[in-house]
Amino acid sequence: MKRSKAFRAAEAEVDRNRLYSPSEAVALAKKTSTTKFDPTVEVALRLGVDPRKADQMVRGTVNLPNGTGKTARVLVFATGYRAEEARAAGADFVGSDDLIERIQGGFLDFDAVVATPDLMGKVGRLGRVLGPRGLMPNPKTGTVTPDVGKAVTDIKGGKIEFRVDRHANLHFIIGKASFTDTALVQNYAAAIDEIMRLKPSAAKGRYLRKAAITTTMGPSIPVDPSKTRGLSEELEPAAS
Repeated sequence: MKRSKAFRAAEAEVDRNRLYSPSEAVALAKKTSTTKFDPTVEVALRLGVDPRKADQMVRGTVNLPNGTGKTARVLVFATGYRAEEARAAGADFVGSDDLIERIQGGFLDFDAVVATPDLMGKVGRLGRVLGPRGLMPNPKTGTVTPDVGKAVTDIKGGKIEFRVDRHANLHFIIGKASFTDTALVQNYAAAIDEIMRLKPSAAKGRYLRKAAITTTMGPSIPVDPSKTRGLSEELEPAAS
């Protein structure tokens, strides 16, 4: 793949022979950003699990303390007073059969989906559409719930969902490059804490094997995967 001159210059700033601390990686990712817009800061992890085994699947959610920098578009399957609660909480699309028909017709202009338990029988028909996109409501991630108002508020406030893929990789965002270094490291720490908490008991050997931080269209910064605790201690010298 042919890279731009700006990307090659940015990549030259990264020492591939070392592992950066989270605070160093955040600062370098921002420094090497090559876009004119405010890029998203992303994290990629390689876990020591076998996702083919049900007892080693890693999936969950976490509320980032400083948000994501993006207001998610939330679609809610609900009726009656629960639909009103969803609208009051700021849901962008609320409905039942009408929304199912729209999605079956190709409508996918949303970032998250919430559903009340009583409608999951109908929503299940959308599995082939929503599932591959990671949008299918699931009780384990709090998106199948009678309390749709809280679910919408959490998602709008910076709640992210993560799920290991078949290659044991896990991706999530921690904010925008315009965030302070402190805010990004705090978000990274919150996500890592939850991922470590979800370590499957059946997983053997090192759990967090590789980590990297990058910005949209920017070079990847290798992060020391052993640094999972006491990240707040790094914030003072790294804060912007």
